[in-house]
Amino acid sequence: MAVFVALGAFLMTLVGGWTAQRVTDRRHLVLGLAGGLMLGVVGLDLLPEAVEAAGDEVFGVPAALLLFVGGFLLAHLVERLLAVRRAAHGGEKRVPQVGLTAAAAMVGHSLMDGIAIGAAFQVGGGMGAAVAVAVITHDFADGFNTYTITSLYGNEKHKAVAMLIADALAPMVGAASTLLFTLPAELLGSYLGFFGGVLLYLAAAEILPEAHHDHPALSTLLCTVGGVAFIWLVVGLAG
Repeated sequence: MAVFVALGAFLMTLVGGWTAQRVTDRRHLVLGLAGGLMLGVVGLDLLPEAVEAAGDEVFGVPAALLLFVGGFLLAHLVERLLAVRRAAHGGEKRVPQVGLTAAAAMVGHSLMDGIAIGAAFQVGGGMGAAVAVAVITHDFADGFNTYTITSLYGNEKHKAVAMLIADALAPMVGAASTLLFTLPAELLGSYLGFFGGVLLYLAAAEILPEAHHDHPALSTLLCTVGGVAFIWLVVGLAG
């Protein structure tokens, strides 16, 4: 049942990536929307769930928040190191490897989504259905962001499509894997905190500045706000 439900996540992810690909003539709007979706996912979905699941504190600070900061700093460090390496060879600041690394992180996140679906069905059908609704509805944003991030850093179209397909397949693989093991809630919470930091860095330091660089228009800002509002709606409907 969990794998069958994850098929919905697979299809929704592909729809999100297809949408991002089809509206490339409005690149600034696509990037503005992607930044809003990522901000909404981090602030309204990942962090609250991470803090609740991880539980323990380290020197007065929830472990999930420490990992959130660590993820942000690691993403910044990786981006800087790759940029310096490219600059030393006379290249541009934005390097394709950063896009592929970020997209790989999105695939890892989708894999964990599938594991969450499988683990919820281990608890009960009602819990599994609730988690499945939440995952499937926000996988549109995952597919949209995976394709956008890969393309933003100058990767060829076929690489962006390949990362999108990997992101779509990941929930099904994750759901199937729960037939073999059970994931501790604390570990899942720690992962969500760390991934949230990585995602926020990409949104704040890369996606949104690029969206407003050539087109500092109100429509771009409205797309960002709309992306956040969409995630808020999804979280609210998922309960």
